[in-house]
Amino acid sequence: MGWFRSLFRSGEVVGIAADTLEFALEAAEDTHPNEYMGMLRGTEAREFDLDRDGLLVTDVVVVPGTQSNPVSATVQTNMIPNNPTDIGSIHSHPNGVLRPSDEDLATFGRGQVHIILGAPYRRDCWRAFDNQGNQRDLPVYNVDLPDPESFFDFDQADIDAELREERDR
Repeated sequence: MGWFRSLFRSGEVVGIAADTLEFALEAAEDTHPNEYMGMLRGTEAREFDLDRDGLLVTDVVVVPGTQSNPVSATVQTNMIPNNPTDIGSIHSHPNGVLRPSDEDLATFGRGQVHIILGAPYRRDCWRAFDNQGNQRDLPVYNVDLPDPESFFDFDQADIDAELREERDR
C-alpha cells in the first residue's frame, strides 16, 4: 500500500530529519577537500507522527559514477534513479560559501529543495534553497528513522513468504 500513498503524497517539503542532516555533514567532511553530492528523498511527515502534511527529507542517495574535485561535483544524470520520492539535491562547498553558484542554479530545476553544506561542516554550516536559488527555511526534526541495517534484515523464509503473497493476489 506504500506505493499507492506515494502516488498521492503532498508536495511541500516541510523539514529535514536531524540524522539525515548529520549523515550529510559527515559525508561532506569525509569527502573534503572535494565536493560531496547526493540526491534528496523524502517521506511523508505524518509517518513520523509530525502534526503536519508534507515531506520530510529522510534520505541522501549518492549516485553511482559521481565525480568530484575541490570546485565541483558532476553527476551522470542517466544514473539518477527515477523515484517519486526524489525531492532535490545536496552538495558541499569546500570553500565554505553557503550560497549557490551560477553552476548550482543551472542544476536546481529538478526538485524543490537544494541544500548546500559548507566547510567546516558543523550543524550551522548549511543552507537550503528553492529551485530558483532563493534561501528557504528548512526546520530540522528529531525523528526516529528506520535503522538502515534493517533494510537487509531478511532471509529465504521472508522471500518465500513474499513470493507466496504475490502469487495469491
